[in-house]
Amino acid sequence: MQESKRQKQVAGLLNEEMNTIFQKLGLNMIGGGMVSISAVKITPDLLEARFYLSFFQVNDKDAALKKVEERHHEIKKELTAAVRHQLRSMPVLKFFADDTLDHVFKMEELFKKIEEERKANGE
Repeated sequence: MQESKRQKQVAGLLNEEMNTIFQKLGLNMIGGGMVSISAVKITPDLLEARFYLSFFQVNDKDAALKKVEERHHEIKKELTAAVRHQLRSMPVLKFFADDTLDHVFKMEELFKKIEEERKANGE
């Protein structure tokens, strides 16, 4: 289903503010790697915000996601203060691991193997 203009506006606002909050709380560097917000999806009723987190060179992604979820209350408090003049009510925040980067790396490895096999076969 197509996102409404308002959903996109709220998602953009939350994404921008959340990046600032992650830096402020030190959540952008966890487990020796980087954590970034790859996408924000808002439900049509604007009651739930789903944050998709991308982990780059993080050793234990599940532990990193758990660390973010453990600080949920602190994150929501900061976010509510940041957007209190733009939103009437604060959506429920949910965090998910975005494994798009993993798929990209796997695809690149497959393409490299195919290319190497072609060269080895003299094609």
